[in-house]
Amino acid sequence: MSTETMQILATALAIAGGGIAPAIAIGWIGAKGLEAIGRNPEAASKVQTAMILAIAFAEAIAIYALVIALIIKFV
Repeated sequence: MSTETMQILATALAIAGGGIAPAIAIGWIGAKGLEAIGRNPEAASKVQTAMILAIAFAEAIAIYALVIALIIKFV
């Protein structure tokens, strides 16, 4: 395999792994947050705030993976 092929493969793996894991995490966070709100509706504002913060952190992982993929691609 050539260097360019290895570079493209590494880029694809970085963005694939960095996209799948946060997607699963965001789905799980959302499901558990809605479950918690369903069990205790009075705490909806506290649960929603924590849920949105956790989703933002999970999404940041995808952005880091995108940055790594771009570094691999263009450096």
